[in-house]
Amino acid sequence: MSTAHTSALRRWLLSLPPLEYALQHIRELLIGSLKCGPIPKHIAFIMDGNRRWARTHHLETVEGHHMGFEALARVLEVCYKSGVKYVTIYAFSIENFKRSKYEVEGLMDMAKTKLVQMSQHGELFDRYGASVRILGDRSLVREDVLEQVDKAVEMTQHNDQAVLNVCFPYTGREEIARSIQETVREWSTSSPGQPTKRPFSESHIQRNIRSTQLLSSVAEEEAQQPLSSKEDGASAPTSDAESTEMSEQDLDSSFQQPPSSQTSHSPSPNLKPVTRKTSNSTHLPDPETITASTLTKNTYINCPPPELLIRTSGVNRLSDFMLWQCHEDTEVKFLDCLWPEFDLWYFLPVLVEWQWRQKKKGNHQSGGNADVKIV
Repeated sequence: MSTAHTSALRRWLLSLPPLEYALQHIRELLIGSLKCGPIPKHIAFIMDGNRRWARTHHLETVEGHHMGFEALARVLEVCYKSGVKYVTIYAFSIENFKRSKYEVEGLMDMAKTKLVQMSQHGELFDRYGASVRILGDRSLVREDVLEQVDKAVEMTQHNDQAVLNVCFPYTGREEIARSIQETVREWSTSSPGQPTKRPFSESHIQRNIRSTQLLSSVAEEEAQQPLSSKEDGASAPTSDAESTEMSEQDLDSSFQQPPSSQTSHSPSPNLKPVTRKTSNSTHLPDPETITASTLTKNTYINCPPPELLIRTSGVNRLSDFMLWQCHEDTEVKFLDCLWPEFDLWYFLPVLVEWQWRQKKKGNHQSGGNADVKIV
């Protein structure tokens, strides 16, 4: 009870007009100072700790999620004021469906009301020109919830200053699996705009090298045969024209044999001439042209990778969030505070430290470039 009383006293003191006015000006000054340095284009949040905060304050779990939405509004305002363009939040994991029905239904109902409320005229998204995107497996969400969240998306679709990606319901593994499925679906049908064969591909070069090595081993083998075996004429020699063209299957199978079997005094392998297939498979795109960009195009999150990923509650794991998007330049920060407690005073040190690292990185790169120029 002492913790609850302390929090209530703190909120009462901060709500006093003189203190509220002073704190508001201090916030504006601090956010303005952030703009003097580099700002991340994309920040992702794992909003963890709502239930623990509710248990700590002896409240219902749903009340903890309500306080989590209020913390989200505060954080979004800081991000949009400082110049962050993309914000991605882990609102609801597919694994959360394993929780109690009461909690799941409460989260669904909260998503219906809060997103629409924040999207109305004069509210947060309208003030900062932010558009809402709902990312995840929509088939798992109730129809009435989809109707309301789609309404929020429609109300903010004209905004182009910032973006809020709401992952709901979402997991990184499901996103990657869906991206692969969509890629296979697209590339399993012939398309006039997609290349069917590349003039220089890794597999093509590898097949040519294998063919050259196999022909040289066959020539050495024939040269080592006794002269009597050549005079007998037991086996007819194979011409170079017939041996140069062979099926890929024979090349692969011949090179999978141990070296001793290739250098033995056995007859030359019977190489089959290549038969040109006329089936529809020859018109399919070259699979080697499928790159990471191809899979990225079919993911839910269509924006630059995050430069900063923040998780609250002191848990040091990603929990299946943005596994595809987090790359070598993504800085991950784990904070000990619970999400309803997360505000500017927790967020500011993280941003300042990120700016310091970027400045240090820029100085290192500029120093390296200067050394190259001098040499």
